[in-house]
Amino acid sequence: MDLREQMIADIAARTGIDEPMIDRLVRRFYAKIRTDALLGPVFDARIRDWEPHLQRMCAFWSSVALMSGRYHGSPMTKHLPLPVDAAHFDRWLELFEETAREVCPPVAAEHFIERARRIAESLELGIAGRHGVPLRPLSTNRSAVACPTDLRRSHRVAAQISPSSWTSKPSLPRSS
Repeated sequence: MDLREQMIADIAARTGIDEPMIDRLVRRFYAKIRTDALLGPVFDARIRDWEPHLQRMCAFWSSVALMSGRYHGSPMTKHLPLPVDAAHFDRWLELFEETAREVCPPVAAEHFIERARRIAESLELGIAGRHGVPLRPLSTNRSAVACPTDLRRSHRVAAQISPSSWTSKPSLPRSS
């Protein structure tokens, strides 16, 4: 057994996660997404053939949850042009957590949810940064470093800018 196979076996033994569980989670989650009033239109505008997308998401979650290495893509690149804001990420997480708890035993659900929260935060911050939304107040004090929670909180305040205004990077005033 090579290192990757051992890692997958260890995670599976600890969490109970396997490929069939990932498939059930992904399919049920995206069934909810497709009927969701906020998220459904974002996906419907971009996905015509759902099966390839579902297969790609199964590979993604296999890589994330089991460290399988099945996914070979760039999630940030795919998400940067989307017209989404903090409300979209909150709803995505709400549906994902709900689905994980329905489909998975508690240890597996928490394993997925912990990773989903990190992914959502990373994508949300990446999109905000791409669209010129400040992630923390700009100051001349370079020694002040915000913790991730502070970044998310200040980002959420600034992210009330509507995605429809994202035709170009907004020029935001710098604080003095």
